[in-house]
Amino acid sequence: MATLIEQQPLSNPGTFDKVLPVGQEIIYTVSNSSVVSTYTNVKFIAEVHISNSTPPNANTTNDLVGTFKTTPNNAGVGMFDFRPVIESFVNADNLARQGSAYKGTVNTSDSSIPIHLIDKYSGNINTMRWCSIKFMVEYVDALTGNLVTNDEVIAGMFIVFNGYLKYTDELILSGVNFGYDLYSNFLLDGVTKKFLSNAPTSQYANLDDYGTVSLLMPYTTRGIEITYFDSSSSAIGVEQINHNVANGGFVYPQADIQALLLYFGLFPANLQGSSTMFQNLVSLGTIQDGHYEIYALDTTGQVASEVYTIKLNCPTLKGYEPIRLTWLNQWGAWDYYTFKMKSTKTISTKGSTYQQLGGSWNESAYRIDSFKGGKKAFRVNATEKISMNTDFVSESESVWFEELINSPEVYILEGFKTDTTNSALNKYVTPVRLTTSNYTKKTVANDRLMQYTFEVEKSKTLRTQAV
Repeated sequence: MATLIEQQPLSNPGTFDKVLPVGQEIIYTVSNSSVVSTYTNVKFIAEVHISNSTPPNANTTNDLVGTFKTTPNNAGVGMFDFRPVIESFVNADNLARQGSAYKGTVNTSDSSIPIHLIDKYSGNINTMRWCSIKFMVEYVDALTGNLVTNDEVIAGMFIVFNGYLKYTDELILSGVNFGYDLYSNFLLDGVTKKFLSNAPTSQYANLDDYGTVSLLMPYTTRGIEITYFDSSSSAIGVEQINHNVANGGFVYPQADIQALLLYFGLFPANLQGSSTMFQNLVSLGTIQDGHYEIYALDTTGQVASEVYTIKLNCPTLKGYEPIRLTWLNQWGAWDYYTFKMKSTKTISTKGSTYQQLGGSWNESAYRIDSFKGGKKAFRVNATEKISMNTDFVSESESVWFEELINSPEVYILEGFKTDTTNSALNKYVTPVRLTTSNYTKKTVANDRLMQYTFEVEKSKTLRTQAV
């Protein structure tokens, strides 16, 4: 008798056996033909082990999160979909990992730096988890009437992260196993590989805009290289930022999955806090109206990713207030866009009222108080809504905005500021709810010049006094 794993998620070649977006079917099928055909009350059992650091040991209960059972189907096999079980164990990273930095100050266990503001690198905290599953079979022994559990088999280790697959994402088959080829697209080991984003490779940003990219880093990746260009596209500087401990990264090789997915602060405000070269270029005025290119390097110094370009916006003469949104994208990372055209802010109130007496009834004589009486506000609940407009955008940005509409987490991100001593950094990230419910994808053929309008509502009500 032997329990066999007949079907499992498709393996990826590379650093680890499997790295899976948790938002997909995570199917395992197991069999034990001799037990199913011989005994009664047969059930297949799955013990799920999840760890947030090093690989779990499925032979212990240290990382056991749940035990699940299923009966054999008509084909005599047990079939499990572990997505509903595992997806609650991964979440978005909103705070930087201990050891990363903000404006040169290293993050400790007592501080809370928003992930969007980091200098250089930060490992993930909540985005990735190790998983291991032990399968076994349970049945009733006909001779003794006892319940028997045996024939254990442990599936290969795998990693899940806080991404999802769209129905249009192409899957690959290998026998009965299927999955998405994440490594061919995102593992940084060649010039066609991407950061964990569907954003265009060319983006615009203001000089005080914060933001990060997420990188799926193999052990053969050295770090990031940045080449700066002035307004005439002449190169004015190059620097490498390796992912070592001093830069908030890690020393490889290392099994800790916090090192497999890294965040890197690549937008201008992050570089103003972390890069002496960029600070000097800003002071000299040579980077303004210019751009810079970033790309990953492997340990031999070869380019290991696509080249991404950040173009610095010229200061607008129209006086519009820029509003920068960040949202959780398909791959569990953060995307950013600065709305620099006209925006409108409105405040709406919905309060509680009561009927107040017109004078004093609890003194020796009735006193008329002119400020009392009539219908009064007991509490005012005010919410702020912001309607914002894009500049003219390309078709690639038009497709990209679909993820903004679908994202469960959206925030307004403030720009580079001078902080007070011991600042809690609570002024940078404001949670909002996207109230735009309809999105019409535009194309150059149909619409020629393309602009979009989005509306958000701040999640927190404006504070006021309670009477």
